Amino acid sequence: MTAPHTDVEQVEAANTAYYEALERGDFEELTSLWLTPSDLGVDEEYHDPADAGVISCVHPGWPALTGRGEVLRSYALIMANTDYIQFFLTDVHVSVTGDTALVTCAENILSGGPAPGDGDELGPLVGQLVVATNVFRRTPAGWKLWSHHASPVLAENDADEDDDSPA
Repeated sequence: MTAPHTDVEQVEAANTAYYEALERGDFEELTSLWLTPSDLGVDEEYHDPADAGVISCVHPGWPALTGRGEVLRSYALIMANTDYIQFFLTDVHVSVTGDTALVTCAENILSGGPAPGDGDELGPLVGQLVVATNVFRRTPAGWKLWSHHASPVLAENDADEDDDSPA
């Protein structure tokens, strides 16, 4: 068994690797970071993968996705339609209990798509604040992502602030 601080450092590294793979658009690397039934010693040919910790993902505004096929397809779509994405993580908290780790963080996202028309430049950059929970499982190959859930943080607007003022 590893020391608790070592576990936290390893989970932080796995979490960072996930976001870096997304930024680079490295689908192969991203795929390798997600939990597989074989990571848990389960032979998929004879066992239902759902019995072995099926992976799940919720992107902001998307329905819940379950299973490697659905989850990885979603990332392929995101990567195919995003020319630039960068994550600035803040408020990162890691908790490890046994073979499960929980990471919560704020994703400060800057992204852009292709320029309108025939230009080779990026289109307008868009910023978004998202809160995320990433769940990892310890495997013989290291910590693997089991679940990712991200939700947008709604910005307060001036109308909301006016509602608090006395009439």
